[in-house]
Amino acid sequence: MSPILIIFYFLAAITLSTAFLTIYSRNPIHSAIYLVISFFSIAGHYLLFNAQFLALVHIIVYSGAIMVLFLFTIMLMNLNKEDEVHKPRITRLGAVVVMSITCLVLLAIFVNSNPIVANEYDSNGNDFQSIKALGKILLNEYMVPFEFASVLLLTAMIGTVLLSKKEKTGKKNE
Repeated sequence: MSPILIIFYFLAAITLSTAFLTIYSRNPIHSAIYLVISFFSIAGHYLLFNAQFLALVHIIVYSGAIMVLFLFTIMLMNLNKEDEVHKPRITRLGAVVVMSITCLVLLAIFVNSNPIVANEYDSNGNDFQSIKALGKILLNEYMVPFEFASVLLLTAMIGTVLLSKKEKTGKKNE
C-alpha cells in the first residue's frame, strides 16, 4: 500500500469521526472544536489532491472566519444545560441509524466506482492551480455568487447580533 493511500485513509477516518462527534457531542463548544478538526482534515485531503491554494483558503475561511462566527454565536446564545431540550432516546437512535445507512450507501458507491487512473488524463498544459487563473475565474465568471456569499455572511452576522440582543426591561436601574 502506498504512503499516499495510508495518509488518505488516516485523514478520512479523522474526518468521519470528528464529523460524527460534531453532531453527537452535547457540549456546543466541543462540537465547534470537532468541526475545526474536521475542517483541517478536509484541508489535508486538498493537499493530497495537490491543491495547496484551495487547502490554505479552506483553512483561512472555514477554520478561521466561519468557526469564529460559530463560536461567537454559541457564546452569545449562552446555551446552558438547564435550557437544553432533552431529546428522547428514539430520536438519537434514529439519527444513528440514518447516519449508518448513509455511511453504508457511500461505502457501496465508493467500492463499486471505477476510479480514473492517473495516466488516463488528457493534459492540455493549462495550470488551473495558479492564483492568477483562480483570480480570473472568481472575479469574471463567478463574481455574482462570490458577492452573494459575502452578503449571506453579512446577513448571518447581523442576525446573530440581533438574536443575541437582550430585551430591555421597563425600568432603568439607576
